[in-house]
Amino acid sequence: MDLLNTLVDKGLRREPPTRDEALAVLATSDDDVLDVVAAAGRVRRHWFGRRVKLNYLVNLKSGLCPEDCSYCSQRLGSTAGILKYTWLKPEQASQAAAAGLAGGAKRVCLVASGRGPTDRDVARVSDTIKAIKEQNEGVEVCACLGLLSDGQAERLRDAGADAYNHNLNTSEGTYEQITTTHTYADRVDTVRKAHGAGLSACSGLIAGMGESDADLVDVVFALRELDPDSVPVNFLIPFEGTPLAKEWNLTPQRCLRILAMVRFVCPDAEVRIAGGREVHLRTLQPLALHLANSLFLGDYLTSEGQAGKADLEMIADAGFEVEGTGEVTLPPHRVTAGGCGTSPAAASSADRASSSSAEPVRGPGVPAAGEGASAGPGCGPCGGHGGTTGQDAPAVPAARTAPPAADETGSTGAPKARTDLVAVRRRGAGTDVAPNA
Repeated sequence: MDLLNTLVDKGLRREPPTRDEALAVLATSDDDVLDVVAAAGRVRRHWFGRRVKLNYLVNLKSGLCPEDCSYCSQRLGSTAGILKYTWLKPEQASQAAAAGLAGGAKRVCLVASGRGPTDRDVARVSDTIKAIKEQNEGVEVCACLGLLSDGQAERLRDAGADAYNHNLNTSEGTYEQITTTHTYADRVDTVRKAHGAGLSACSGLIAGMGESDADLVDVVFALRELDPDSVPVNFLIPFEGTPLAKEWNLTPQRCLRILAMVRFVCPDAEVRIAGGREVHLRTLQPLALHLANSLFLGDYLTSEGQAGKADLEMIADAGFEVEGTGEVTLPPHRVTAGGCGTSPAAASSADRASSSSAEPVRGPGVPAAGEGASAGPGCGPCGGHGGTTGQDAPAVPAARTAPPAADETGSTGAPKARTDLVAVRRRGAGTDVAPNA
């Protein structure tokens, strides 16, 4: 396919596709999905070899969010039966993180519901970061706390944070259909604050909220312009009790096409399979490893994930290897420009990975800075940042109802709702039950 050959050539040169080319990837048929995976896999392997970075979420504060993000089980007005608890103590959070690190994770993602942290909250999280770093040599820590006031990103950096997550989630043109309590420009401003403080920026999207192909392409090109080191790709988990509970718009093949498009647009960024992979990719999860070089181990913020042991077996069976703490995630040109995990001792392994893995896989608009500042979801599928309750819920944004493309639908005319795969997290942080790691 000429399109795929062109995209591979561009990806190996770090040249972005055109918008029409990105749209064409999403428009390919299910019959061509393995060709798409193989092509995007060449780009993934060129920049990241067969390494898979494992990340582990610790939900520091769950639920009770004043924001009205329609996708989020922690939103104000949500009736989803999720865990709700206030801040974990630093020692509790460190203990939770240790479980994920023992399972093979090299990055811990500290997420807290709330519109944004107070200075006291930043001090609390700083203590948690220091505790985790002191007890685990070589660990990376990413914070996701919502809106940061001036100077807070710098304080997190000084405490040892390596990265900050703040997702764009969807396109600027349709953002107000998903959330009304903050704007798309607010999210962009937050990512820029992280960049400006010298933190490695992590920002991604949520697919499956009823968006069009054009919306997906818009948000991914906006992410490319912001240039985060990490791009998490979430697939909507339609929680009962949220406005988007009936939005079952994804098939496994559709998810693979979305991941491939992200890889072609952001060829040298860490593309992470985030929340919802078990629900929507299902038995095709191993194929997604040919597209993304990173995933979350174990559970998510408010939902249960695949067993950690099963994740490790899946990676090994698919012919990939878990990235070690002594290896650099990013390609050398990103390492020299800054970013997370860029110690000189590991730089040579990054050089080898990017230069020796170019063989093909065998088989299967951004607003100006300062235009706003607010909160956003976290590293997982629904890290909506909430604080206190006691106020009336804002009007619920209308859910988008764009029909799935013809090649996504089954004989009934729509993807099947798999509510049986959506399980509320009842273990790990905030509970007395051992975590999934």
